[in-house]
Amino acid sequence: MTMSSKYPKGLFFLVFTEFWERFGYYLMIGIFTLYMTADISEGGFGWDNSDAADIYGTFIAVAYLTPFMGGLLADIKIGYRLSITIGGILMGTGYCLLAVHEQWAFYTALVIMVVGNGFFKPNISTLLGNLFNDPQYKSHKDTGYNIFYMGINLGAFICNFIAAIMRNKIGWHGAFIAAGIGMFLGVITFWIGMKHYKHVDIRKEPTPEDKPLVIQFIKVLGAGLTFACIGWFIPGTISSSNSTDAFFMFCIPVVYFYSSIYAKSTTEEKKPLGTMFTIFIIVILFWAIFKQNGTALTTYAKYYTDREVSTSIAPTIDNLGFSDKTIYEKKEVPQLDNQFRKQKDVNGDVINITDYPAYFKNVETDQLPAEGESINLMNTELFQSINPFFVVILTPLLISLFGFMRRHKKEPTTASKIALGLLISALSTLVMVIAVYITENGAHKASAWWLIASYGIITVGELCLSPMGLSMVSKLAPVRLTSLMMGGWMLATAIGNKVSGELGKNWDKFDNKANYFWLNFLLLFIAFAIMVSLLKKLNKVFKED
Repeated sequence: MTMSSKYPKGLFFLVFTEFWERFGYYLMIGIFTLYMTADISEGGFGWDNSDAADIYGTFIAVAYLTPFMGGLLADIKIGYRLSITIGGILMGTGYCLLAVHEQWAFYTALVIMVVGNGFFKPNISTLLGNLFNDPQYKSHKDTGYNIFYMGINLGAFICNFIAAIMRNKIGWHGAFIAAGIGMFLGVITFWIGMKHYKHVDIRKEPTPEDKPLVIQFIKVLGAGLTFACIGWFIPGTISSSNSTDAFFMFCIPVVYFYSSIYAKSTTEEKKPLGTMFTIFIIVILFWAIFKQNGTALTTYAKYYTDREVSTSIAPTIDNLGFSDKTIYEKKEVPQLDNQFRKQKDVNGDVINITDYPAYFKNVETDQLPAEGESINLMNTELFQSINPFFVVILTPLLISLFGFMRRHKKEPTTASKIALGLLISALSTLVMVIAVYITENGAHKASAWWLIASYGIITVGELCLSPMGLSMVSKLAPVRLTSLMMGGWMLATAIGNKVSGELGKNWDKFDNKANYFWLNFLLLFIAFAIMVSLLKKLNKVFKED
């Protein structure tokens, strides 16, 4: 069987569509925390790390919560192609709006992006799965999702270099507009390839089962908004954060909605639905750790990692726009302890002292530059290209490995791959534990190789888990609920993202950073242990499929 006969032609247009979509999204998300915490004089908002982590966690959580709505609307009303188009245009508009440095524009952009992602995210994954439902391609569905995932991460890899160039040469607004342009290119690419997947986007005629589902959905949406208001206006319902309370309160009726679908499903549908929901719950812990690349790991890269560019290549890197200059000079700044927390007096006012930039706090004394001298530092957001780089490099190897195992009838089931992904991801956190011990808890700068190694290991885990989750839904979901169930996978991701933000928000509370990463290891190992204990039952369902 030739390469072209293994995969439908529409796959490659969807891959390039997702390439541009992820280019825009990850460009924005790569500088999101940095933008919020940058000083006002530097074009940012000057917010604390904890506040930025809270907003970051809430945004990526809600962005993955709305796909269940977009999935249902596409399933029973507007179809996948129109949903993807609407979502892409909204997201591109939101990215461009971030270029306006006003708080009203910032929050309005977040709302627009959240709605857009709800329309886009579940439906492009569903459309891809529909292409592979053809018997000619069905056996290659897992591989198809791996290729799709590689396209996603190729965009995620490139975008951070563009973000650095635009931010250094033009400013924050240039980077955000570049993200918007990327998203609009994705929509154009999608429409160019329309003829290759038009046949698998068939709008279904409403069935007797659909009407009560729509009515229930409207009720759930109303209940969710009511619950969210309660969480927002009555702080302390679940946590000390209004946004966290509002998010989790909204999730209560949504989870009930999915539970009712299971309860009302036929006996034949219950097994695959139960399998999906079980895995949804388990992978919440994976996303809680994985998504810390935008919070805790960005903070570690910014303050704890040696980012100084060698003097021999500094001019070249600077001309390319991949570094910024930091001057070693005394200035009035908030007093920080050894873990970079702002100190306050008895009245709660921040104590300002004459000090030097925080980056130099843990630089060896004999390596400090002369006062007034500048050094070139690699842009922090470039570290977020490490993970997608490994995805692009390792995906072909993993596809070849699983292909070899398939030919010898030894390929693991989708559930087994997910379990393996959880274990490998847990090991990645131990790399950071070792890094903290070697640098004496941040007393010295860590080599960038520690972050590179940690990202490399968790990427292997991600490749065994994330694209397999999409493939799982496409395999097991009842046809009438495919996109809605894809939204369920996104719901699990949303909850994990919010937990990730909550963990990242507590970074400063861990005096010993090794304990922070030990906690991450424990959470992932618990998820792995639960998955292994259920593996026999889960594999049985996959084999029946």
